Amino acid sequence: MRIITGSARGVRLKTLEGENTRPTAERVKEAVFSMIQFDIEGRTVLDLFSGSGQMGLEALSRGAREAFLVDQSKDAVRIIEENAKKTGFSSLCRIFQTDFRDFLRRNYGQKFDLIFLDPPYASGFYTPALEGLLASDMLKPTSLLICESDTEEIFENKDALQKKFAVKKISKYSKTVITVLTPIM
Repeated sequence: MRIITGSARGVRLKTLEGENTRPTAERVKEAVFSMIQFDIEGRTVLDLFSGSGQMGLEALSRGAREAFLVDQSKDAVRIIEENAKKTGFSSLCRIFQTDFRDFLRRNYGQKFDLIFLDPPYASGFYTPALEGLLASDMLKPTSLLICESDTEEIFENKDALQKKFAVKKISKYSKTVITVLTPIM
């Protein structure tokens, strides 16, 4: 796993051993950043289920202003810190070891331009994460949410929630589905 392009191009990133973290495949990451390439420069990024930090760090490499990297695992946070240092982006990162719900509550009103949501596929975390982002007033009308899942149904049959987001794009890469959302405000 490496940074694909930008100021840290080619830097190899560490990832956690085992099956607790599922890093985004390089082909999928490349496709995601091709989709949003004109929406990165100078933006504030939230990587809510950060794992190794690769999505937030890739955004920084491509010109994002700052990245908030959140993971509840102590081991994941250690890897994120190492990767931030390796890429030279430590000063642009705000790293949090906490549950995503706690992060959303404690950072009420912090606005984000780009939000990466990649929770464990079977966790059922999409609904509380999307609801929490709305309740915590973290979205701008122009915010982009990039959701990685194994299904095209990330709203988990919650019609009221689905009505609060516009689906800009859905792309499938083998078993991985990328859904790009923007809030309806």
